Amino acid sequence: MNIIIDAMGGDNAPAEVLKGAADAVREYGVAVTAVGSAAKIDAAVKEHAIDMTGITVVNATEEIAMCDEPTAAIRHKKDSSMVVGLRLLAEGKGDAFVSAGSTGALLAGATLIVKCLKGVKRPAIGTVIPGAQQPYLLIDSGANVECRPEMLDAFAVMGSVYMEKVLGRKDPVVCLVNNGAEETKGTPAYVEAHKLLRQNAAIRFGGNIEPRDVPQGAADVVVCDGFTGNVILKLTEGLASALVGQIKGVFMKNVLTKLAFLLVKDGMKDFKKRLDADEHGGALMVGVQRPVIKAHGSSKAKAFKNAIRQAKLCVDGGVVTAMAEKLAAGAGQAEPLREE
Repeated sequence: MNIIIDAMGGDNAPAEVLKGAADAVREYGVAVTAVGSAAKIDAAVKEHAIDMTGITVVNATEEIAMCDEPTAAIRHKKDSSMVVGLRLLAEGKGDAFVSAGSTGALLAGATLIVKCLKGVKRPAIGTVIPGAQQPYLLIDSGANVECRPEMLDAFAVMGSVYMEKVLGRKDPVVCLVNNGAEETKGTPAYVEAHKLLRQNAAIRFGGNIEPRDVPQGAADVVVCDGFTGNVILKLTEGLASALVGQIKGVFMKNVLTKLAFLLVKDGMKDFKKRLDADEHGGALMVGVQRPVIKAHGSSKAKAFKNAIRQAKLCVDGGVVTAMAEKLAAGAGQAEPLREE
């Protein structure tokens, strides 16, 4: 299996990206194609003594910055690490693509270069988030600010496939984020989406879910538009960080509390690990013809390694093929998607 990576994407590229890739080669047995400035990659390899066994470098002379307008960058920076990598993926020269670069540019590039699955107008971002009971998939977590009801219906189908193929959840429960459990709650688009999801035989629909219940992990797939999803994602990240900090503060108050911490040290390590976003590493661009994984912009080696693991799991599970088959069978398409 060959995973293509954007060696220049993210705040810590290329050193941390390459370190993560090297770890992935050793731990997961994948081959990696690193796309980026050959000179900068070579300098990072020498400075950090990175083992490049199993990693092939493809030179790219341009980089897409976080401040670049996404679509313009994809169209005009044709020799950027992101565009070259996506083009290699579209040409079948790799099995998946991973980048910690600009989310907007990656979304535009995946749509314009790799292309969407039939029946999908725009991809969504599916992010796995820790829950009190178990992790859940939040979709869309930032790609589409506004969504039509049939888009949310398609997200539900593709999200169900992901949870089954990647996380092994048989017959996953799908819920729609809303401001109340009643089916009449929410905007007209959400009321209509509820009807579509309820009628969709391809999913196990659990009804509406209120935001306060989302962190419990009662639903396997949490469906919403990208604006709502991004708010949920960032609020969850902030609360997790604040909670860990507050608990640490309690135990660090005095000698007695520090002694008490020793009794629960292992449990606290497990708790912190469950809340660590680096453990999942990346989010799948759902609805694209080949696996494209978005790693966090601040990813270090551990997070990027796990983003590559996500890519491998998607390839091994045949996630994209399964999504395409479900959509082709009519699931998640109560009516054809209309051009805007």
